[in-house]
Amino acid sequence: MRVGLAGVGHRFPGCPPLFEDLTADLGPGHVYALTGPSGSGKSTLLGIIAGWIPPTSGSIAREGISGIQWVFQSPHGVAGRTALDHVSLPLLARGLSRADADTAAHTLLQDMGIAHLASGAFRHLSGGEGQRLMIARALATNPDLLLLDEPTAALDHRTAQEVVDVVAALAQRDCIVVIATHDPRVQERCTDRLSLAGVAA
Repeated sequence: MRVGLAGVGHRFPGCPPLFEDLTADLGPGHVYALTGPSGSGKSTLLGIIAGWIPPTSGSIAREGISGIQWVFQSPHGVAGRTALDHVSLPLLARGLSRADADTAAHTLLQDMGIAHLASGAFRHLSGGEGQRLMIARALATNPDLLLLDEPTAALDHRTAQEVVDVVAALAQRDCIVVIATHDPRVQERCTDRLSLAGVAA
């Protein structure tokens, strides 16, 4: 399983390149911190890695990647659905019974520090709680490639560290994890770094 970037670059029509000539080989067991100043193209690169945005230069190869999850910076859920249901549904889709799905979902919510909110509706969650819920839901799909865009922006120091540690544990279970972040707390807990600073000409 791997994602290979070979001389990848991207520019919007009529604009200078966001970045160019980016080469990297991403594999499981690593947590990659994607860094760079605002406007450097971190979210665009996540989209390229996911296969949702074609690069304007270079090439990308994905080998052994079947499940991709992207957790966006702003959490989006179903307002009236409970936190537990948000995480249980992907597990039900994987074939688990309702009882087993709820048990596994509760464990993921506990890992994210929000098990006490399991029966609460999404609309009652704070931004940080909603973000942790979206990460739990993504983990429930057991993805091969997990992309997170500023996942700790609304979290306090301790919670941010705990969330990154849970995500890092997933990487050890044969998953490629890429986290776009400005947060030095996150960067120091990642194993590798992809920097867009100074990549563009």
